[in-house]
Amino acid sequence: MSNLPDPLVVELSSIVGAAYVLTDDASTARYVGDWRRNFPGAARAVVRPASTAEVSRVVATCAAQGAPVVPQGGNTGLVGGSTPDASRREVVLSLDRMTTVRRVDPLNNSMTLEAGCTVLAAQDAAAAAGRLFPLSLASEGSATIGGVVSTNAGGEQVLRYGNTRDLTLGLEVVLADGRILDSLSALRKDNTGYDLKQLFIGGEGTLGVVTAATFKLHAQPQQVVTAWVAVRDPQAAVELLAQLGAAVGERVTAFELIGREALAQVLAHGTPGMRDPLTGNPAWAVLFDVSETSPRMDPTPAVEEVLASAMEQGLVLDAVLARSGQQSHDLWALREHVPEAQRLDGPSIKHDISVAVSRIPEFIAEAGVALESLLPGVRVVCFGHVGDGNLHYNQSKPAGMPDDEFRGHEEAVHDTVHEITARMQGSISAEHGIGRLKQAAFLHYKQPVALELMARIKQAIDPANTFNPGRVLPRTMPTPKPSL
Repeated sequence: MSNLPDPLVVELSSIVGAAYVLTDDASTARYVGDWRRNFPGAARAVVRPASTAEVSRVVATCAAQGAPVVPQGGNTGLVGGSTPDASRREVVLSLDRMTTVRRVDPLNNSMTLEAGCTVLAAQDAAAAAGRLFPLSLASEGSATIGGVVSTNAGGEQVLRYGNTRDLTLGLEVVLADGRILDSLSALRKDNTGYDLKQLFIGGEGTLGVVTAATFKLHAQPQQVVTAWVAVRDPQAAVELLAQLGAAVGERVTAFELIGREALAQVLAHGTPGMRDPLTGNPAWAVLFDVSETSPRMDPTPAVEEVLASAMEQGLVLDAVLARSGQQSHDLWALREHVPEAQRLDGPSIKHDISVAVSRIPEFIAEAGVALESLLPGVRVVCFGHVGDGNLHYNQSKPAGMPDDEFRGHEEAVHDTVHEITARMQGSISAEHGIGRLKQAAFLHYKQPVALELMARIKQAIDPANTFNPGRVLPRTMPTPKPSL
C-alpha cells in the first residue's frame, strides 16, 4: 500500500490549512455518521473552509479531480443526505466554521447569515435587534442555516410564518464548477427572471453549496397563550383548529397533535419531573400557541371563549392554559422530547407524511386499522404539525416482540403507510427530505414527468454529479428525452 500523501488532500490543505482537512477516523467520526445511525460511512477527507472564497476553491478542486462532494451543516438530518457513503471516495464539505452574522436590518425586517450559523444563533441575532426569526426546531442548537435551507426545514411555527422556503429572501451558492451565485438580495419583490434560489431551497445539497442566506424577520410576540387540550379525537382537533383560526386569525402560531402513545413514551423516558398536564389519560391532545405582537391586545379571552364553546360541543374534554413562561416551556418540552423518547423506547419505524388538513382524521383512522391488521399490537406514535397537515406517524414494536422480528416488518409497514398517503394525494416526505432513506419510495410515487424534469435540472447545473451523488435522485438516471 502506497504511503504517498493523497494529492487531493494536499491541495485542499493548501486552500484551507492542514488543520482543517481531517482524514483519520477519530477526527472524522462525528462527520461520517447520521443522527439515527442508519448510514455509517467513511470520508476521503472532511474539509472545513472558513469563507465562501475557500468553498469555491475547494469545490473547483474536487470537481477537477472527480471527487464527489457531500455538503454538511449540523449533521442533524434524518434521511442520510448529509453523510458520506462507505467508499472513502466522497469529500465531506463542512460549513461549521462559517458562522458570521453578516447583517441584521430591523427596518427592512431582514437578516443575512453564513451557512454554519445555528438556528439558535440566528434566533439570538434577531432577538438582539428586537426582531423574531421564527424558524424553531428541536435540533435548533445544532441545526445550521445551510442545512435548513437545503432541506426546506419546517418546524413548529410553520402555521403562522411558513417553512424555510417562505422565510428565505436570498442565497449565496457555490456551484459545481466553483463559481459563486450571489443572490443575497433582501428584496421582497424582484421579477427579473427565474427565481433561481428556489432550486437550492430543498435541493438537499444536490445542486450547490449554500454558503449564506438572507431571511425575513418578524415582530416579536409580546403575549403568548399556550394551551394543552384533551380532544375527543383527531376530527375534533381539526375542527378546533378551524374555530381557533376563525376567532384569532393568523395569531395561531403552532398547533400540534399528540397521541397517547407519544406522551406515554415521553413520561416513561423523559426528564424526571415531566408529568401529564391533564388527568384521565385522554387518547388525543393538542398543544397550541396563540401569539400577539401588540402589548395592548390580550388574546387570552378569545382563546378561553373558543375552548369553552368547543367543550360544549363535545370537541374538547379538558384543557389547561399556561400561566407563566415556565409553564409554557414545560408543556412544549413534552412535545419536543417525543423523538428522543421514542429512540430510548427501542426500535421504531418512522414516517414524515403530509395530507390535506381536512383528511388527517381519515388518514389516522385508515392507517391505524391497516397497521393493526398487518402487525397486531403495533404501537402507533402519532404526533405532529396538524396546522399544516404534517404528521410524524411512527410505529413502535408490539410488547414482547423481538427487535429483529419487528425490523423485519419495516418494508411492509412503509408500503402500507405510503400507499395510503399517496392515495390521499399526500406527500411521503413533508419536511425531512428524501436523502438516501426514502429514495425508493420517492421514485415509486413521484410523477415520471417530475422525475424527468428534476434529472434535467441536475444534469444542467451539476453535469458531473459532483454534489451529493445518489441522494434524492439515483446516481444514474435514464437519459432524458431530447425535447419535452
